[in-house]
Amino acid sequence: MTSILTNASAMTALQSLQATNKALQSTQSRISTGLRVAEAADNAAYWSIATTMKSDNKALSSIQDSLGLGASRIDTAYTAMNSVVGIVDDIKQKLVSAIGASESDKAKIQSEISELQKQLRFSADAATFSGANWLSVDSSTANGHSADGTHNPAKIVSAFNRASSGEVTLGTIDIDVQSVKLFDAAASLPEEQGIVEGLRSGDTGLRDNAATVPAAGTFVATDGYSVFTLDVVGFLDTQIEQMLTVTDKTLADLTDAATAIGAAKKRVDMQKSFTSSLMDSIERGVGQLVDADMNKESSRLQALQVQQQLGIQALSIANSSAQQVLSLFRS
Repeated sequence: MTSILTNASAMTALQSLQATNKALQSTQSRISTGLRVAEAADNAAYWSIATTMKSDNKALSSIQDSLGLGASRIDTAYTAMNSVVGIVDDIKQKLVSAIGASESDKAKIQSEISELQKQLRFSADAATFSGANWLSVDSSTANGHSADGTHNPAKIVSAFNRASSGEVTLGTIDIDVQSVKLFDAAASLPEEQGIVEGLRSGDTGLRDNAATVPAAGTFVATDGYSVFTLDVVGFLDTQIEQMLTVTDKTLADLTDAATAIGAAKKRVDMQKSFTSSLMDSIERGVGQLVDADMNKESSRLQALQVQQQLGIQALSIANSSAQQVLSLFRS
């Protein structure tokens, strides 16, 4: 049936053209943005997952910054600790040369030791980066890392974790400052003081609260020495040998502290590398969810453009069919 009121062919052609135009608009949007899921309306589930993961990746970027800052703090402490190890080793050599020396020679040796002792303090105090110093501390302050547990160890934020429930937690690399500190302005007992300042037993070389400062030329069982304050002038060879025992044990403790800092340094470097790889992995995963396949979209664009041209042509033909009715009324 031919009708001049209802053109079914034109209606069908128009619907087809509208569908083509809509698909063409979507394809052009994907090509211009590079995304096949640019907003929640495109795919609510994928958009939600991608948005969360992008946010987490930004958090991981902050973790990278924190690790970089932490690595710098560790490097500073590690460099200073290595310097202190070398200084104490030099003091140890001076003590060996002081055994059996004359008092005048001991005075000369002590002048060298005194300069080395000053350098111990200087190296510890200079080990500061971004306001943090793990070698010269004050445990009475909020960031002093006290031994009684009232202050936390030094922490480096190293991980951002999201559980399957959505709960977020942060991972940290902890530095036990109490085991590596060289000086503590608030500590009064040898066992709480730093590695190089606390009095140590002349017999064991360990920091000992019962140790007492000895008198020159007088030997008692409780004699205690500190690498930072020892003085060879006027002391007996037996006492200098005790100083040597104390210095050797101090050197061993410094080596252990340097090892702990070095291990933390290695862990931070590993975590930095892992975090970088993790960020790349998340970015690739998000891309799989929301990125458009440009090769596919380019081919689709060309096909839709052809369909659009054909749709326009079909609609034109359908509209012209009604004009053919006029020929039936011509004489």
